[in-house]
Amino acid sequence: MSTQDSADNRKVVQGKQKMTPSEAFVETMVANGVTDMFGIMGSAFMDAMDIFAPAGIRLIPVVHEQGAAHMADGYARVSGRHGMVIGQNGPGISNCVTGIAAAYWAHSPVVIVTPEAGTTGIGLGGFQECKQLPMFQEFTKYQGHVTHPSRMAEYTGRCFDRAMSEMGPTQLNIPRDYFYGEIECEIPLPARVDRGPGGSKSLDEAAELLASAKFPVIVSGGGVVMADGVAECKALAERLGAPVVNSYQHNDSFPASHPLWCGPLGYQGSKAGMKLISQADVVIALGTRLGPFGTLPQHGMDYWPKDAKIIQIDADHKMLGLVKKISVGICGDAREAAIALTERLSGRNLECDASKDSRLTQIREEKAAWEAELDAWTHEKDAFSLDAIEEAKDEKPFSGGEYLHPRQVLRELEKAMPEDVMVSTDIGNINSVAHSYLRFDRPRSFFAPMSFGNCGYALPTIMGAKTAAPERPAIAYAGDGAWGMSLMEIMTAVRHDIPVTAVVFHNRQWGAEKKNQVEFYNRRFVAGELDNESFAEIARSMGAEGITVDRLEDVGPALKKAIDMQMNEGKTCVIEVMCTRELGDPFRRDALKKPVRLLEKYQDYV
Repeated sequence: MSTQDSADNRKVVQGKQKMTPSEAFVETMVANGVTDMFGIMGSAFMDAMDIFAPAGIRLIPVVHEQGAAHMADGYARVSGRHGMVIGQNGPGISNCVTGIAAAYWAHSPVVIVTPEAGTTGIGLGGFQECKQLPMFQEFTKYQGHVTHPSRMAEYTGRCFDRAMSEMGPTQLNIPRDYFYGEIECEIPLPARVDRGPGGSKSLDEAAELLASAKFPVIVSGGGVVMADGVAECKALAERLGAPVVNSYQHNDSFPASHPLWCGPLGYQGSKAGMKLISQADVVIALGTRLGPFGTLPQHGMDYWPKDAKIIQIDADHKMLGLVKKISVGICGDAREAAIALTERLSGRNLECDASKDSRLTQIREEKAAWEAELDAWTHEKDAFSLDAIEEAKDEKPFSGGEYLHPRQVLRELEKAMPEDVMVSTDIGNINSVAHSYLRFDRPRSFFAPMSFGNCGYALPTIMGAKTAAPERPAIAYAGDGAWGMSLMEIMTAVRHDIPVTAVVFHNRQWGAEKKNQVEFYNRRFVAGELDNESFAEIARSMGAEGITVDRLEDVGPALKKAIDMQMNEGKTCVIEVMCTRELGDPFRRDALKKPVRLLEKYQDYV
């Protein structure tokens, strides 16, 4: 097909015309700019799939449909456009539930297409029949069920529109027999909501609070990224001289090179940011729901300011005041609200103007102290970790070198990070410790599993991101436990030329949960140990490159070599880092209690 033919096929048919429902479905995707989909082929949608290619749509086949949903999530988060996932009715669709749940908590505009059993067989218990709408009702903003072939374009278009207007996944459920026949319809063009800054009354109230604030602090959340509002957040912060902290797992919501940046809150976040926000008299929660996990005590500090006035800005009014008591709630776009507040503060004398210089000095000092602490924090110092470090001295990894301290590895990886990098992290102990070491200057660069916290997230998500932004370096972090849930997608990366770099922390354990057994269950380890083969060798067997690192001085060079292969040779590489079994803080000291045993046979298990 020539370039001209390809461009012509991307033009949407105009006006009401006769077409098949499959054509209506595909043309509506074209109208919404779809060029890539992720999934596994299936008979349920084969009539539509047959015309994907001439419509300019590439279906990227995956190894497992959960990976497809994560890829669609990563694609959407980088591009700001829809991510698309499709699969065979029944098991192909049920495999997607976890990935769609993760996308829901990331506010990703993913459209999942769920072909279902044909209308003449529903309820008879036929092959691969199941009720697919209830599976996703908790994790979608809208569920469109095509009730008649003539309404195919209508429901398809609505799913695309609602995914963008409500910033979250939507489901398009299509009985498989509804792809066939002849209908007359018009392809709907995309309808996009023009978001405003919020109500003038609440904006005025917020401006008055800020005018009297002595120590304002901004929490920059994922909504700032989604609204493309980082520059506007910077302008507001500079007007106030306010320290800016990232909300949990949104390290890319404010540039780390900016003097007012103070790092992320939440688990394994920045002590500098936590110490500064603890002094706030007014907090601007910009584009964040202030999720409960992201404001928990950390590093022994209950840092959330108890008496501060909170101005919360969120595009979803249901989030306002849901987690934290607020003084002013603004239902508006993060970017537009930041502009409106900056305008209201322009030319005014603010209480905080007099202390701008001293606060900037304090910010520099707290950040310098935190960086020095990270430099000196070469290994964990709790009793279990010290024992694990001693044990590691007496054993050698199968590669023959030595086991490395995770924090030192993370610091070396940070130093070797390429410009404009995209990084995804899985869930787990080392991955979460990495939050302290991951800094970004560009939004749409950091992807984590958010509140759903599922394993197997990092690799497929970064593959979706790489598909949307092939010009950017793409790196996934995973522990060896989580890695086992997604490593098969290396085959997808190799088969379909999606070069990425994966860093696997090989510490032979389910670290996050094992830490709970250390803290609460007297080191009684059940099902926490992992005996793994070489992940580098497994990668090579799947057609990728593999590097095993067991010397600290090799960490940075290995990452640089892998990125060079990714960007200049189009090769996927797995870097396997051999780590000690030392562990960082537990995720949830608030969620577990010391055991109590009442039956005599269990008396020793306390």
